[in-house]
Amino acid sequence: MSKPFFPHTLVGVLAFSFAAFTSAHADSVSVAVAANFTAPMQKIAAQFEQDTGHKAELSFGATGKFYAQIKNGAPFGILLAADHATPEKIAKEGLGNDASRFTYAIGQLVLWSKQAGYVDADGKVLQKTDWQHIAIANPKLAPYGAAAMQTLDKLGLASQVQARIVQGENIGQTYQFAASGNAELGFVALSQVTENGQLREGSGWVVPAALHDTIRQDAIVLKPGEGNAAAAALMQYLKGDKARAVIKSYGYSF
Repeated sequence: MSKPFFPHTLVGVLAFSFAAFTSAHADSVSVAVAANFTAPMQKIAAQFEQDTGHKAELSFGATGKFYAQIKNGAPFGILLAADHATPEKIAKEGLGNDASRFTYAIGQLVLWSKQAGYVDADGKVLQKTDWQHIAIANPKLAPYGAAAMQTLDKLGLASQVQARIVQGENIGQTYQFAASGNAELGFVALSQVTENGQLREGSGWVVPAALHDTIRQDAIVLKPGEGNAAAAALMQYLKGDKARAVIKSYGYSF
């Protein structure tokens, strides 16, 4: 006498088989991520692993520092830069695949203070003399730092505030200076202080785009990532609706 057929048993077997197949074919990729993109990329990486089975191993830092590491043979598979010039240079130097390069986000610079009501809607606080320090990322390494200096130049305030600048190695450290109160003001990435279109705390002035070069952030597959299934999948995933919804929620545009 044959045993009764239970559909749920077959479903369980198929689910197990699919999970085993996914696990067997999953890959991982090491991703160098610009510090300003830390929060959105952590969310995206978790969604990416859940949706594809592939794993993105994330390192955060200054784009300029990552470039030096890549030149010296660091085994990153993908670079998510804070600018477009670095991936372009990487492609020209044969360190990455130029065909893979695309703009994953356009960043926004914000003058921010941890204190509510401290930064006015027009950034006029910059002209005051009652604050001691302003945090700015190293303009030689971090595109947001370069944008901050361009902004001060355009406003005619660069020489006036120079002595009060506290320089962060990258935009992550710059944010820490401002968030800790060691600097009353900081030029940081809008993504670091907002979520879903709202400031999480403090006060800020979103710097008009006309005051600095466009912060076009490009991604590129590096030589160690060529032929890596996870690298290809992640680059495609970053162009998808799920990832773009996260990116937009942190104040970036496309």
